Amino acid sequence: MKFTELKNDIAEGARSIYLLEGDDAYFRMKGEEMIKNAFVQMPELNFTSFDGETLKGSALTNLTSALESFPFMSEKRVIKVVGLYPTESDYEHYLKKTFENFPSTSILIIVNAESKKGVDLKRKHSVTFVDCGKADEETVTKWVYITLKRSGVTAAVDLCALVARYCLCNMSRVALETQKIIDYKGGGVLTREDVEELIYKEADYRIYEMTGAVARRDYDKFLSIQSELCRKNGDETTILSGLFSYFKNLLTILSSDMPESEFAKLLKMKEYGVKKSREQAQAIGYNKLKSCVAYVYLSLSEIKSGLISPNVALEKVNNKIFFE
Repeated sequence: MKFTELKNDIAEGARSIYLLEGDDAYFRMKGEEMIKNAFVQMPELNFTSFDGETLKGSALTNLTSALESFPFMSEKRVIKVVGLYPTESDYEHYLKKTFENFPSTSILIIVNAESKKGVDLKRKHSVTFVDCGKADEETVTKWVYITLKRSGVTAAVDLCALVARYCLCNMSRVALETQKIIDYKGGGVLTREDVEELIYKEADYRIYEMTGAVARRDYDKFLSIQSELCRKNGDETTILSGLFSYFKNLLTILSSDMPESEFAKLLKMKEYGVKKSREQAQAIGYNKLKSCVAYVYLSLSEIKSGLISPNVALEKVNNKIFFE
């Protein structure tokens, strides 16, 4: 199930084993918190945590013994393991019996940041997989909208989507920025001015905005964002690298007949993003893109060789993009 489905699932009763796995630390943390709040009474007596690194081979019996122990004056005992990646052999010898005959008085929470080699826990008996991977924009937008609404702040969907984009759908940042809005507003209606004033835009998103201005030939917007990035980060080379990646991706998309769905997987983008990139590439043109890729690459090489300073290189690239 998706993390967003966990709350309703918990309301229907406890599962035996929850596998919270994915690269979003906020989802993993909140998932664990939700399970503990729902089922742990007297945590000082009925909650135990293990480090998965210490559970290798026969050491796994420490985990199974804890799972088979009865709770103290409570219905459930909850055991958490962080980073549990057993081998097939270890699973068969030490975990299989407990997993397939899981004690009704215990709950196991496995918190894994990523999938690794070894047994596929998602497919094992009694395991409920909770996907804690990075959420897409639609999911994050919905979360922001609902969270604000519960706190008495009315927000249009497009403004909630803007919060998600500015935070690059990083839920740790989204949660922090959403709470900032709630603390600031206290209620009422969220405006675009509020979002622009309160939410710090990640550098990657600002670079995305800056490069998007190229296709529109919006030099003022391009230079405004670029100046802000230079002022905050003081690193022209990072901006040049962002421009190089942008032009290279557009040239690749424009030069190929590969379906947008395949390009999305290759470039780790959404299909919609590939479609918009193709439109931008067509607006700029093949010859211009090819020339820009070569020129930005040359500029980065000259910086590394000490032939030109980063700020002069960036100025030359700007002139190349807009005035040649």
